[in-house]
Amino acid sequence: MATIENHLIELLPRNDRRRLLDVCEPILLILAEVIHEPGAATRHVYFPVDGFISLVARIDEHPGIEVGMVGREGMLGSNLVLGVDIAPLRALVQGAGSAWRVTAVDFRRELARNAPLQRVLDRYIHVSMSQLAASAACLRFHQIGPRLARWLLMSQDRAHADSFSVTHEFLAYMLGVRRVGITEAAGSLQRSGLIHYHRGTISVLDRPGLEATACACYAADRKSYAGVL
Repeated sequence: MATIENHLIELLPRNDRRRLLDVCEPILLILAEVIHEPGAATRHVYFPVDGFISLVARIDEHPGIEVGMVGREGMLGSNLVLGVDIAPLRALVQGAGSAWRVTAVDFRRELARNAPLQRVLDRYIHVSMSQLAASAACLRFHQIGPRLARWLLMSQDRAHADSFSVTHEFLAYMLGVRRVGITEAAGSLQRSGLIHYHRGTISVLDRPGLEATACACYAADRKSYAGVL
């Protein structure tokens, strides 16, 4: 496993952290892997370390749109904390990397006896609900360029690197827009010297500039997380 740890696990007292990790196994998240579809039974809980996962809402026959992202700041499988076995969203690996995985059975058992874990995850669910609501408003009211800047910052935070692989097709899918819109927005960011895009790899060149370009949702999400967790 990488030396970077999952933040929710880091928040636990030492003994509770060790007990949780005793029932976890280290795994690798594979790029573009679908962990589960909406309506599927949740068989595992994931605590990403340096990989990250997109949460995608699907409607009718449409391919879907990203409504959330889970990296080392969070966990996948929070529905089990609420006593619900069924996953509400599609979970798609957006960034390859390591994670801790625990079976649903072991997770429920540990949650029942680990009060600090329950408290931390309750607070995380509160933050996640707030961010999901903000994501819906962002999709409706903010333009593609600022939304793309926000998405790139969120991805960089979770990738722990200035460069990461992503195609225009995938960005269009995640942001729910046509590919031409992504091409125009990414081209504008590149001409401004904020990013460099070449053959499916995006490099962030000017992080402060990208933050200034991003919609207000990025800073609001970070403030919400820091204030609760």
